[in-house]
Amino acid sequence: MGAVFDEISRGESVTSKLKKVDPSAQTHKNPSLRAGSSVPSGPVRSDSQSSARSGGRSPNIPGTKPKPESMRTRKPPKKELEGNKWLIENYDGNPPEGMLEIEAQISHSILISRCNKTTIRVLGKANAISLDNCTACSLVVDSLVSAVDVIKSPRFEMQVLGTLPTVMLDQVDGAQLYLGKASMQTEVFTSKCTGVNVNMPGKGEDEDYVERALPEQIKSYIRDGVVVSEIVEHAG
Repeated sequence: MGAVFDEISRGESVTSKLKKVDPSAQTHKNPSLRAGSSVPSGPVRSDSQSSARSGGRSPNIPGTKPKPESMRTRKPPKKELEGNKWLIENYDGNPPEGMLEIEAQISHSILISRCNKTTIRVLGKANAISLDNCTACSLVVDSLVSAVDVIKSPRFEMQVLGTLPTVMLDQVDGAQLYLGKASMQTEVFTSKCTGVNVNMPGKGEDEDYVERALPEQIKSYIRDGVVVSEIVEHAG
């Protein structure tokens, strides 16, 4: 650093070796030179250099959000048996002949998706039924081997004429389940659901169905180091 300050302290002798620019080459005195000049672009960085500067991380590109169901183009209705799977899709209302009927066998699984205000009648004993992203749909079944699984399907209704071991409801807002005398052992599992009612036949032959609401509120507390949960019941 001392050598640098020594050079500066010399004054005019520092610039004595610099060449003088001819006035014809000075841009501030020649507008034509300014018009034709261009600012040189900086060195182009390669992908490897950019990656090295960012620590090897790729730039964050915002993803495309999927469209809501209401904004998607509705595909034509589909009712097909592929192997042992029934595929029921894109029905808006009931077909012209009335409710949608499925002739099921004990090895058949039934997948129902993106239907609106459709009544599906399952004849015979099937293996399992899955209903996903449907609105205001009704399901009438004889009997099932395993379970009915309902996901994100508001205003759902189901009537069971025979036996049904399990009903699983996930993110269902409003559901009516009608059980027969042969299905009084049915187990109902709910997750993030509201307004779910179970209708059971009365004790007598001529008595009406009795409606019971499934609990929505749970109270949890600690007792002796263990979490205990109880159903919150409202009087009245």
